[in-house]
Amino acid sequence: MTAPRRTVPPPASPSAQQPIGARLARLWTYFREYRLGWVIAVLGSLISALTEASVPALLKPLLDEGFTQGSLPIWVVPLAIVGLFALRGFAHFASQYALARIANEGMVKLRRQLFDRLLAAELSLFARQNASQLANTLVYEVQTGTTLLVQALLNLARDSFSVVALMAYLLYLNWSLTLIVLVLVPIVALIMKTMSRRLYRYTRLSQTTTDELAYVVEENVLAHRMVRLHGAQGQQAGRFDTLSRQLRGLSIKATSASAAAMPLAQMAAAVALSVVIGIALHQGQSGAGQRITVGGFVSFIGAMLMLIQPLRRLTDVVGPVTRGLAALERGLDLMAQVAPEAGPAAAADQPVPRARGELALRQVSVSYGDDSEPVLRQLSLHVRAGEMVALVGPSGAGKTTLINLLPRFVQPTSGQVLLDGGDIAGWPLAALRAQFALVSQDVTMFNDSIAANVALGAAAVDRERVQRCLRDANLAAHVAALPEGIDTVLGHNAAQLSGGQRQRLAIARALYKDAPVLLLDEATSALDTESERLVQQAITRAMAGRTTLVIAHRLSTIEHADRIVVMERGRIVEQGAHAELVAAGGLYARLHGQPSASGARATSAPADNS
Repeated sequence: MTAPRRTVPPPASPSAQQPIGARLARLWTYFREYRLGWVIAVLGSLISALTEASVPALLKPLLDEGFTQGSLPIWVVPLAIVGLFALRGFAHFASQYALARIANEGMVKLRRQLFDRLLAAELSLFARQNASQLANTLVYEVQTGTTLLVQALLNLARDSFSVVALMAYLLYLNWSLTLIVLVLVPIVALIMKTMSRRLYRYTRLSQTTTDELAYVVEENVLAHRMVRLHGAQGQQAGRFDTLSRQLRGLSIKATSASAAAMPLAQMAAAVALSVVIGIALHQGQSGAGQRITVGGFVSFIGAMLMLIQPLRRLTDVVGPVTRGLAALERGLDLMAQVAPEAGPAAAADQPVPRARGELALRQVSVSYGDDSEPVLRQLSLHVRAGEMVALVGPSGAGKTTLINLLPRFVQPTSGQVLLDGGDIAGWPLAALRAQFALVSQDVTMFNDSIAANVALGAAAVDRERVQRCLRDANLAAHVAALPEGIDTVLGHNAAQLSGGQRQRLAIARALYKDAPVLLLDEATSALDTESERLVQQAITRAMAGRTTLVIAHRLSTIEHADRIVVMERGRIVEQGAHAELVAAGGLYARLHGQPSASGARATSAPADNS
């Protein structure tokens, strides 16, 4: 059993070293435009705080004048209490509604920017981070972080106003006693600072562990057949359980750090309250110091006790603010670290040209790392417009890398890649990729209708064109038999379709795009004989009038190619027509003589992933 990966703290982002004010300012751009919402939220919090301080203020006249002197009308205090709570309820509703608008509008803006950055990111991002990490950051971290942070900031404002209002009233009643209460402020500040540091560390560790746990789930969902075939359920459950226990431990530590703030603050408040009561009793009995009435004393103690609650919440707010900042900063750090794909920008109104389809590689080398062996070595190749060229060779020869160079999914380390005589580095990416259609062994479909999948990327779906492409792909009869026809939703990656049907749907997509260059990467290697026949017919229609590059291990499918290019270890070792290469007795002849090349299903030569 593989040893579980040890969870280590993620690399600290520059923002983690900044003061909390600077980190909040970084996020302000996503929420600042909702000024009316902020005004309503802050005003509602202020009114709520003032009404809270008014409750103990009503106790003084009630005790001093209502009970002892009887000069206060009976209905005044009850009516005032009802009015205060009604005003407080309305202010609370208004602030919460404004908060919801601010949080959701800002979240949509941030999430859209993240998704736009993801769509335009350099492809190396998807090698560094797995799908579960990116999805977790984009969907859950942004939502959780925004909700926690905005709610915590509103609570911070409301409780701060409450503390100020109650302290002002306490000073008004008895300034000397209030000085003792002020001792609570630096204590609470120290508690908040200490807990904030610990919580931030545990939160970042929890995020990393959560990503690892989600990745284990993702792997087992994608490889569910292989796990069952090898009886690896126990092994995978062990991986899951190890990470779950790590996450549980981190959550307990974070909770402990957050929960420790409350009893510490309450103990400080209890000490201050005890001292205040003792001094007040001494002043009342001895007549020394500032005079205080019974009503004033009860009102002072009531206001002081009410002060403990917002002070306690101020210590609790450290947790949500820290978790919210950590979650949102993760998204911002992702945007800062992800560079967009390099290339010249196209004018918005510039029409996309249609290439003839002439391709050339001049002394092209590709390496995926400074210390790694080159995947392509000084490779040169010329493909005429409309020519069908097949790329064959053992796994690791560099065939897929060569294909990926053309739409700039891979950048050459040296050399040039030309389209119609011009370096593709000078093409705007959107215009360049409009010249290519790709059908690979690993078909990807979206959880959308058949029509939307066929017309992927089109501004509007031409339903007649979709039907025509489905007919040319030998899929029209099957689609017509579905209850909703081309409007049938495919579900997760079109799992309801067979392998051959998914391949033909991918060919229909390529036909709809009508690009001048068609790239076929192992499009028939995993199909049965009947499915291969239907797919091969569809491919033949798709190649008509287009430059076509085909990667195939099943050599019987490319014998009719205009030219066959044989690759080994990143170089072209042979090229020519099928009959010429067989007669030459070289690498192609040896590959053609293998069982996988005789027309049966290729089992000994996996797809080239280099």
